Amino acid sequence: MASPTSTPSSPDRATADALLARIAARDITVAVVGMGYVGLPLATVFAEAGLRVVGVDVSAERVAQLNAGESYVEDVPSALVARLVGDGLLSATTDFDALAAADAISICVPTPLGKTRDPDMSFIAAVTEQLATRVRPGQVVVLESTTYPGTTREIILPALEAGGLRAGRDFFLAFSPERVDPGREDWTTRNTPKVMGGVTPACVEIAGALYGTAIETIVPVSSPEAAEMVKLLENTFRSVNIGLVNEVLIMCDKLGLDAWEVIDAAATKPFGFMKFTPGPGLGGHCIPIDPLYLSWKMKELNYNARFIELASEVNTGMPVFWTQRVQDVLNDAGKAVRGSRVLVLGVAYKRDIRDVRESPALDILRLLQEKGATVAYHDPHVPSFAEHGMEMTSEPDLDAAVGAADVVVVVTDHSAYDWDDLFARAALVVDTRHVRPESALAPGAAVPA
Repeated sequence: MASPTSTPSSPDRATADALLARIAARDITVAVVGMGYVGLPLATVFAEAGLRVVGVDVSAERVAQLNAGESYVEDVPSALVARLVGDGLLSATTDFDALAAADAISICVPTPLGKTRDPDMSFIAAVTEQLATRVRPGQVVVLESTTYPGTTREIILPALEAGGLRAGRDFFLAFSPERVDPGREDWTTRNTPKVMGGVTPACVEIAGALYGTAIETIVPVSSPEAAEMVKLLENTFRSVNIGLVNEVLIMCDKLGLDAWEVIDAAATKPFGFMKFTPGPGLGGHCIPIDPLYLSWKMKELNYNARFIELASEVNTGMPVFWTQRVQDVLNDAGKAVRGSRVLVLGVAYKRDIRDVRESPALDILRLLQEKGATVAYHDPHVPSFAEHGMEMTSEPDLDAAVGAADVVVVVTDHSAYDWDDLFARAALVVDTRHVRPESALAPGAAVPA
């Protein structure tokens, strides 16, 4: 019997209230679709919170690894996966029928750009098609894949409602942008605030309650479109500011100034300035790609997102700038780039991880090859890679590789490298990351041994 201060639930609230009660009791099963850099960390935090989690992935290899208690994502220890699998809280399958049995479905599939820089929605569309034939009353669905504003409402919602169910009454649909930064230990899936936008108030309430079981802070917004825009703003902000300092680097190069000295001095201002640093270009799945989703969407509305396009142009041009720098310092040393031995240090897109997605190092390697250089690389985190038509293996002996190189190009500033030793032994160094202040007497300066 209801207490005197409570009011009976309306018929439209019955499904929502029943699901909320099960979430509170941790008596639900969560299906995470796409068990990669986003999906696996999410699955583990749900499982650690006491929810039953099944990972759904098209890769039989990934599924086998997970069911054997092995992790393939650096930020998720295999010991954790093994414990969760052993406790019966985590399992994996390639069978999409698991979606029908789940009470909650989180979609964490890739959203790359096509060759013409248009959004590739094929992964989201494929999952939506699978889910549409299995959706049932009492489920909550959350899309996490980065996409353009309108995706949740325009693509997923109609498909799930096609059978007669209604969002906010029978099932619950929301968008919550992933905020994964590989390699970080201070901000993780658990303590990074989670933005949540539902197609109805009940949808954001249910989705927020689900994620609140495992994540410390939920930030509700008014709609899935707002949540979708939040993600694009976050990475557009970074892309534009990185593009700005990359252009400052180019301008300082022409002016004979040290860009890092200028940026460091500007950063002493205690207000009105946020420090970004130049480098070899953008990498990873988010910053090089996400802003272009917004740019593409705005073209549909006959609007040119000028900041986004310009930042992309500058950032994607940085590998060309640094390749030219290599050619220039070799020329200054009386050597042609053709036939010279070039060693690239680091091919991961950022420090201390093994992810090479969209890494500018790959462009630098390709450009140097096209100019006739004999290129090699060393990366303690990436023993080999096969990307963009290139297949390479890391040099097994770093000391020998440095000694044999006509020029060493610092692309990824892994903490495992002893920079003082490397700079002392290299014939020439082109430092794209400013790993040593004296290496930037002029922007991108070559440092002789």
